[in-house]
Parts: sequence; C-alpha cells; structure tokens
Amino acid sequence: MGDPWRDTAAWSLVDEISRHCGEDIEELLLRTPTDELRRTDLAQLSVFAVAVMAHAEAVRCGALDGAVACAGHSLGEYAALVAAGVLTLPDAVTLVADRGRAMRDAAERRPGTMGVLVGAGLPEVEGLAAGVRAEGLDVWVANVNAPGQVVLSGSEDGVGRAAELAPGIAAKLIRLSVGGAFHSPFMAPAAERLARTLRGVTFAPGHLPVVANVDAEPHPGDGNWPELAVRQLVSPVRWEESVRTLTGRLGCRRLVELGPGRVLTGLIRRIAPDVEVTAMDSPAALDRRPPTQEDR
Repeated sequence: MGDPWRDTAAWSLVDEISRHCGEDIEELLLRTPTDELRRTDLAQLSVFAVAVMAHAEAVRCGALDGAVACAGHSLGEYAALVAAGVLTLPDAVTLVADRGRAMRDAAERRPGTMGVLVGAGLPEVEGLAAGVRAEGLDVWVANVNAPGQVVLSGSEDGVGRAAELAPGIAAKLIRLSVGGAFHSPFMAPAAERLARTLRGVTFAPGHLPVVANVDAEPHPGDGNWPELAVRQLVSPVRWEESVRTLTGRLGCRRLVELGPGRVLTGLIRRIAPDVEVTAMDSPAALDRRPPTQEDR
C-alpha cells in the first residue's frame, strides 16, 4: 500500500504519524503481512496514512486547486477533516489510533460481521433488517453506499439470516471480511471511549466544509464535530446522500478520490454518472490528472 509513495515528498509524513500513534507506520505500509493488517486498528492507521500522503501530494502538484468541500467514507472522514484544515495531523492521528483500538476492543467484546446487499433499494433493505430483528436477531443498516448497494452490520446469525431472506427482495448478500459489526449498536463501547478522547482535541474553523457521514450535511470546522464523530461509530454511513450533497447543493462537478484503491470512484459513478470523478491512488495517477480549466 505504501510502496508507490516512498519517493515522494509526502513520505516524510510517515515518521510524523508514527510519532503520534506509537506504531511503526513504515513497517505497516511496506512489510507487514496482509493477515496482520486485517487487525482493525492497524488497518485504519495504514489507510489513513496513505490518504493524507495522497492529499499532500495532490496539493503540492495543484490537483486540488479550487476545491470547495471535503468528505470521507467512515475512516476517510478523518482524512477529510485534515484536508479541510479542521483537524491538525497530530490530533487526527490521535483520534484514528484511539478509534481503531476502541473498535477492535468493542468487536472482541461483542463479535459481529457485515455483509453488502446488492440489488435492492434502501426501503427494502430496512424492511428486511427490521424483520430479522423481529425474529430476535441483531442486524442493522450500516452503510448506504450507492443505488442497489447497502451494507448490513450485526451478529453472525443476524447477517446470516439476512442472507437467507435476501432473494425475497431480489437481492444477494455478500459477506465482507471485516473485524466486527461496525456502524452499529455493537460499537457503543467504542463510541463512549472515543468521546473521552475527543475532549482533548480542538476542531478549528477550517478552510472548507466537510460533509458528515451521519447526516450528509456540510459542517464547518466549528460545527459539533465531537458529537458527529461519536455518532458515526454507531450510525449508518450515508455515503450516497453525501455525494448528492456534494454534487447538488454544493455544486461540485468534479470529485477527486484520494487514498488507496478506487472503491469510492466506482460508487460515485453509480450515484452521479454525469459528474467527473478521478481516483488519485498513486503518484502516477497524479501525473495523469485531467487538465484544469486554466490548462484548457
């Protein structure tokens, strides 16, 4: 994950992130086996590190000139807050590290899993989840990613029962390889722990608004981010709605995905096919970025 960024100026951020989280980020990004990186806390630090490096390089080469808002999916919201100038990097690293450890501990205390339902709309999925809960099993909507893609979170039995019932709403459930039932009430202990950490963190007014996962609304830096961050752990990620906020009310006609992979790029193309979207997941991708209006 980290190898493409080793020769960039942003690689210096690796040492800074390591100092503030107590983990060897270079080791995680370059030499740690995949199985070990499945650990929730280590995975989150690794993905966050790559996202902030990608952002730093994109800023350096002018790829984000004229940006009007930021957003991030789940963990990505913390990178978005850094990009918007709402959180300093040290504070963001502190929160990401504690969030990851808290989520891991909560998952060990109350094991769970997640699965994505493909092919059904949100009302049908919500009805299915309610039916499963009526049977005494735990399952909730965790992510509303795009049309026809809604993620469920809960107990093994609850998600398993949802898989059995999925054909009844013309859907199929695909299990996700995750370490717990994230964005569900199973994460309540993690939310309580994160709330304590947030008391020592300052959110600045920032330069750009950030569209929050929990309500798909643009919030300035002096908004109630401690409450939003706590709610995010136990609430659905409203990503489809967030993209519509960016491309509708905020008028964004070009979205740039920063960080490892191109998952969000694919989701955005399903949500807003008329909007230009670019994935900048490597320095080479930055070099291939579309020309700006000035270039044209």
